[in-house]
This record gives sequence, structure tokens and C-alpha cells, in this order.
Amino acid sequence: MAAAPAPAQPRGAAAVAAGASTGSPAQPKGATGVLVLADGSVIWGVGFGAEGVAVGEVCFNTAMTGYQEVISDPSYAGQIITFTFPHIGNVGANPEDIESANPHALGCVVREAVTPAANFRADRRFDDWMRAWGRIGISGVDTRALTRRIRTAGAPNGVIAHNKAGVFDIKKLTAEARAWPGLEGMDLASIISATQNYGWDDGLWSLKGGYAVHSGNPDGPHVVAIDYGMKRNILRNLVAAGARVTVVPATASYDEIMALKPAGIFLSNGPGDPAATGVHAVPTIQKFLNDNLPLFGICLGHQLLGLAVGARTMKMSQGHRGANHPVKRLSDGRVEITSMNHGFAVETSTLPPNARATHISLFDGSLAGLELTDTPAFSVQYHPEASPGPQDSAYLFEKFVRSLMVAA
Repeated sequence: MAAAPAPAQPRGAAAVAAGASTGSPAQPKGATGVLVLADGSVIWGVGFGAEGVAVGEVCFNTAMTGYQEVISDPSYAGQIITFTFPHIGNVGANPEDIESANPHALGCVVREAVTPAANFRADRRFDDWMRAWGRIGISGVDTRALTRRIRTAGAPNGVIAHNKAGVFDIKKLTAEARAWPGLEGMDLASIISATQNYGWDDGLWSLKGGYAVHSGNPDGPHVVAIDYGMKRNILRNLVAAGARVTVVPATASYDEIMALKPAGIFLSNGPGDPAATGVHAVPTIQKFLNDNLPLFGICLGHQLLGLAVGARTMKMSQGHRGANHPVKRLSDGRVEITSMNHGFAVETSTLPPNARATHISLFDGSLAGLELTDTPAFSVQYHPEASPGPQDSAYLFEKFVRSLMVAA
């Protein structure tokens, strides 16, 4: 049976101009989705996925592939993703390409209508997957104009809504967008973290075998991974590097973690404001550092390590989100193409004497990695586990686990 034609897409005047407020333009015929920004801008489109309303921060991601991994990344909790690549959803969805038990992004905004799945691994359409998980999508939007607006004015608060009948209360949606407090000051990690300890021993994916199941090394060095909103591929890479892994909640105490007799501590990625999460996380991390316990952090974990040694974090205007971010390794000048997803950063100028920068972003010079000179701890702002993205930095997992083997 031939697939039904996609609905007509509102264009042109439906999109917000970069850096400008459109007020409340007339609703185009066939518009069943809308994005309303806190400044009163109204962006019409065609809704897909779940019906409903969600409020959060509107950001953009430049990755051309891996939209399932992006939407299921816990770091996107509280955010609405604008995909800059126009064709999102073409390869469909499958049960493997997810980074957590539930998608965490509130929804997404795309240019072209979602088409039927065109990939041998797909078991459903992308819009069906979004609907099943209660996530809202809008197509038919000038995503280039919206991205330019975010780059110029910063990531705004907004409301995404989908109603098949095309009925929207714009004044109410605008009020919701304006009332939302924003990500600064939010400790989202404690909300989405695991609630109890669990072990992980699955490995990396291969085309012929899928994800390696129960492939961990029971005799490997024991890594306790603190879950601030962890991606599954981080755990897979730790296992592949030879570690025995136990995951603990973000609120786990120092005594609870040390009772597990870790050889090293991993600080995961996650959403929200690192300063807010740091209220409970930093004192625990400082105790690990005082014990000279090896430590490795990624993304939010990197920011928390920075806070633990006295540095400051800041909210970025537009953040870094995509799978093509160049990072320079300062030790030898090598450039790694990396996957990034963060809206906060450690301020380089606030690093103490015992912390040195190891990597910098070649887009804006922001800090992309640090290490301590008086204890075995290091961290990176980007995602060496990719998913999606390049694998230039996967060696960092081996570096960490190898150091634990040597210490043992």
C-alpha cells in the first residue's frame, strides 16, 4: 500500500526572523503545531508525534544523524531541540539507538515533514516513535532562521504545542513561556538520575551482532559511575575498556560509594545547572579528591570537577550541541572532531593552580578539558562516547581504565 502523502507544510511567514519578534502572525491553513517564545514570537508548523504542550529552553543541534540518540540523551531534559539538518526522521526509529530508558528532550523542531522509514534497522516511523514516548514535534519550520535567532539572542524559553484540530491559545502559551524560570538554578540531575544501584556489563555495538551482551570483565578494575543523567554508550565504553561497572544515583553519599570499594570514580554527563547540582555533588567529589582516588568526568561531570577544585561555571549564550565540534588537545596540538551537548561551561580563568587546561574548543576557545596536577583526575566537556558523532576521543576510556590497572 502506498504511503499517504505528507501534509502541506506552512513556510515563509510561519517562521520567526533571526533576532526579531513576529508578535502573533495569523495561523496558516493546516498548521497543527506551534512554537511560542517568551518574547512573543510565534512559529507555526505541522505537528507530529504526541499531542500536548511542553515548556523549556529552545536550543539547536547541528548533527546530521543520530536523532534518536539525541532525543534520548538525558542531558536534554528541559529542552526543545531545533535540528539544523533539514531531513530528520528519514531512517525511522529502532529499539537500539537510544541512550536512556526514556527520551528526555521535550520535543523537536524540524524543517521537512517526517517521511516513511528508509533503513533496514528501522522497526517504525520516527513520528510513531515520538508519539509512543509522548514527545512533541513540529515540521515545516524555517529552522535556519530559528537557529540564527538563537545564535544572535541566545537560547530562549519557549512552549512547543501540537493539536490535530489546530486549536491553540497563543496568549496562554506565551504566558507559560514567560513564566518558566529557565535552566539556571535547576538541579535536574537529581530528578532524572537512577534511584538505586545497578551493575552494567554490556559492550559496544557492531553491525553483525548488535550490542555486545554480558561482555564485561568480572576481574576488571571496579568503576563506580555516578549517574547525573548518564548516556548508555558511556557505560558500554567503560566495559569495552575492561572495567567492571556499578552505577549509583546522583545523590549517593561518599560512604555509600566507598562501601562499594571503587578503584576509580566516573562522573557522568547530565542536564541542568552544574552549580545547582554541585550543592550536593561537590562535597562528595572533594572527598574523592582528598583520597587521591582516580576520577574521570564527562560534560556535567567535567563541570562538577571544575567546581570541586574552586573554578566557576557559566551559562553559555547558545551552547555547543552537535557531532562536528573541533577540539584542540594542548599536549600535542592534535585536533579531535567531537560530539558536544552542553549549555554551561567552566570558566578557564577561574581554574586554580593545580588544574590545567588540556583541551580547548576551536569554535570559541572555551575550555574543553582539564586535569589536576596533584591527584589522578581529569575531565572533558565533550562526549568521547559519541552516539551520535565521531569516535576520535574514545581513547579516553582506555586511558582511564588503564590507569586503574596500573594503580592496582
